[in-house]
Amino acid sequence: MLNCYCYTGGFTVAALAGGAAHVLSIDSSAPAIAKAQENVALNGFAPERAGFMDADVNASLRQFAQEGRSFDAIVLDPPKFAPTVAHAERAARAYKDINRLAFKILEPGGVLFTYSCSGGISPDLFHKIVASAGADAGVDGFISERMGGAPDHPMTMTFPEGEYLKGLVVMRKL
Repeated sequence: MLNCYCYTGGFTVAALAGGAAHVLSIDSSAPAIAKAQENVALNGFAPERAGFMDADVNASLRQFAQEGRSFDAIVLDPPKFAPTVAHAERAARAYKDINRLAFKILEPGGVLFTYSCSGGISPDLFHKIVASAGADAGVDGFISERMGGAPDHPMTMTFPEGEYLKGLVVMRKL
């Protein structure tokens, strides 16, 4: 499994607890990587089951594609790319790029867990971005789940940007 923008390793620990044989976690923050390593150890997982890279995610995804490296599962949980609708166009390009690259290195039958915490990107737009990224990568898939904020992230009727947490679970077609 590949965990991009791993921050302190929440998805890494969850994947290991769920039975992942190995998780490679990438973040461009050395302190976040150190905390992720600490969290893996605190949860009792063997250190050889988790690898960590202090690196740029986009460059790493491109490198993996060039090397022909692939993964059974990939998590994309980047920081906020669009704090407001005014930033949506630029953010859409960034989301599309990382999803396109992830689709290229995702094994057929693999699962992409892709997220956005940008208030300027609606759930519908995020779906369109991910679908377009798949098309550009020459990959088709099935959305097996749509995710949003938990009950402790309520939305008001007058502030749709409050629905900033969104995610898709996409299974790549064989």
